[in-house]
Amino acid sequence: MKNTYNLRSIAAVAIGQVIDGGQSLSAVLPELQKNINDKDKPLLQEICFGVLRYLPKLEWFVSQLMEKPLTGKQRTLHYLIMVGIYQLLYTRIPAHAALAETVNGAVALKRPQLKGLVNGVLRSFQRQQAQLEERSTGNASQYLHPSWLLKRLQSAYPQDWQSIVEANNLRPPMWLRVNSQHHNAKQYQELLANEGINAELHPLHPSAIRLAEPISVTKLPGFEDGWSTVQDVSAQGCAELLDPQNGDSILDLCAAPGGKTTHILELAPKAHVLAVDIDEHRLKRVKENLLRLKQQAAVVQGDGTKPEQWADAQLFDRILLDAPCSATGVIRRHPDIKWLRRDSDINELTTLQSQILESIWPYLKVGGTLVYATCSVMPEENSLQVKNFLAKHPEAILNDGTEAGLQILPSAAGGDGFFYARLVKQAI
Repeated sequence: MKNTYNLRSIAAVAIGQVIDGGQSLSAVLPELQKNINDKDKPLLQEICFGVLRYLPKLEWFVSQLMEKPLTGKQRTLHYLIMVGIYQLLYTRIPAHAALAETVNGAVALKRPQLKGLVNGVLRSFQRQQAQLEERSTGNASQYLHPSWLLKRLQSAYPQDWQSIVEANNLRPPMWLRVNSQHHNAKQYQELLANEGINAELHPLHPSAIRLAEPISVTKLPGFEDGWSTVQDVSAQGCAELLDPQNGDSILDLCAAPGGKTTHILELAPKAHVLAVDIDEHRLKRVKENLLRLKQQAAVVQGDGTKPEQWADAQLFDRILLDAPCSATGVIRRHPDIKWLRRDSDINELTTLQSQILESIWPYLKVGGTLVYATCSVMPEENSLQVKNFLAKHPEAILNDGTEAGLQILPSAAGGDGFFYARLVKQAI
């Protein structure tokens, strides 16, 4: 049976909702995918993520091929043209198929009168592709990042900013966390090999495995039985640094979607874990993950700046605070971050992180451990945040062998950008 939808037009709508509507792709796609065949979903995701990854370059190509941009009600056709160029440049879809489906997208968007325009622009691109690509190198669009973010990265990492940008522009590797309650990483690697799935162990993270190629979780041995979880290797460092013990009272704050909650319980199945997040909708994911892994934790909706509303004066042996952040360390997984974030967000987030840290610190027992973590690469959110906190709290000591926490930068075969600091509360 022939599909009644046009995938390219749906992609154009999704991209418009991100760029012009300020919505995240992870919020937009589930709604738009409802009536799409499962076999078509990976292609829709590939196109949406790809266009957002290469947005400045695609914008530049369109600007060279059209005298004036499409605006107003025709704006979605602008994104449709970018969808077409992306396919011609970065996918293996035969050019004739990419062209035909993209041109038909104008009809699906109820703009049949613009079919000729879309077709003309894409055919012009085909004819001029070599010259356009040559001219595009050396201009600002080649970095595929907004200028404010480039400036911040250049300032914070004068030696490393280019490698950070390059890593951000790559497709992310797929990392697994092997559930040590079922297998060790080596055993699970062998189970994968038996299924024809190539994977590498990580030398430092005992439960981490990187797949040679991303695959559907349905193909992973024992996934439904909780044998493994998809989680970036850098994120796995949080629970490892927390070092949970059986019998501990542990708070996982800003816990959704639950990857770290479940990791804590794999490392310490008899710990008493309270998972708290401000977003009630995202807490459903925490519950789903706990259910799949057959684990028990208390799951509560609550504001990290107001623990008095949900903590009931309870003190914790360990607290994991995976603080709200700019997410500038996970751009390769969420390229829309580049276009949704604003320079002013950094200061606002830094203030919020400080408020949560100050609010939750009194709920840590003397002798207890708090791990502060973000998926950011911005010093203001990370090392400077920790230094400011230590300056105000003589009872807090950094206990991870660093001066102000550990900053991981994103790398091609490695993990996402991440930061952790392990703070211990001493008696004074």
